[in-house]
Amino acid sequence: MLRLRIQLTDWPRRALILTDTPRPHCPQCDGVGGIPHDYGDPATGEYAGTDWEPCPCWDENRRWLLLPLPRRLRRTPPGGYSDEPPF
Repeated sequence: MLRLRIQLTDWPRRALILTDTPRPHCPQCDGVGGIPHDYGDPATGEYAGTDWEPCPCWDENRRWLLLPLPRRLRRTPPGGYSDEPPF
């Protein structure tokens, strides 16, 4: 079953997309959508990063374009504002 939500994206272009979300009561990931695995540097044993294993309850690539949005409008005119009177 899909659990859909609307999301704003900026890449490759501003748009509203409909995307799937993780199952909230999933016993494997607790609704996060994946399982993090911390790992250490073999030489020192210090923390070196985290790997992310996606949970089967969620497909992060399942998304649909709803509405492309216009590019951001320029608020300042080219050359800046003038302090000359309009007459």
